Amino acid sequence: MAVDLYEVSGLCVDVKYLVLGVLANNTYIISDGEGTMVVDPSCSADKILSALDGAKPDAIVLTHHHFDHTGAAAELREATGAPVIASATDAPLVEEPADEDLTTRGVPCPVDRTVEHGDVVEVGSMKWKVIATPGHTPGSICLFNIPQFGNHKGGLPVLISGDTLFAGTIGRTDFAGGSMADMRASLKKLAALPDDTAVLPGHNNLTTIGAERRRVFALYGDPE
Repeated sequence: MAVDLYEVSGLCVDVKYLVLGVLANNTYIISDGEGTMVVDPSCSADKILSALDGAKPDAIVLTHHHFDHTGAAAELREATGAPVIASATDAPLVEEPADEDLTTRGVPCPVDRTVEHGDVVEVGSMKWKVIATPGHTPGSICLFNIPQFGNHKGGLPVLISGDTLFAGTIGRTDFAGGSMADMRASLKKLAALPDDTAVLPGHNNLTTIGAERRRVFALYGDPE
């Protein structure tokens, strides 16, 4: 099956991604040569499996519960046996989607491991630090990995930002469970990361913490 698969160079780990679904989600396949994880499998499990090219994912990571980030998780879990990881807060809505904004069309998926702020998701030699970033949803998370725990020691650190931080903007806070106050606090956490951190958002173009310091953090940060 032919799929449009984009590769990102210069990072501390190997990153490929597909753009899938009606909301053009970035679904990431991230590996250090020892382990592989799929982040936010939006839909089209067959395309994700094709992009894996025989690699067996060790984890399926969900940054939050919205349907456009979880739609293929159950099918991918069934096909590969990979455990699904989500925040403890959003996990119930992954397992049993509710009748609310951006969850109504969700496909129920078991969550095998729940995580909270400060936890570490280990895949291969990668050690992804979980950063709780409520605002878009109450249980939104980002994940951060540094070159020490990657297969390219000279590459850039990586932040998986879900729908918290985008290139030039932030995730919406007007959906059920959203909060601008929480979002501002979450952005403050991300602003503490190094400028050269590559940001892998849930939609649209990739960016860096440094670029967003001049844009998003300056606009939405605390006035202090």
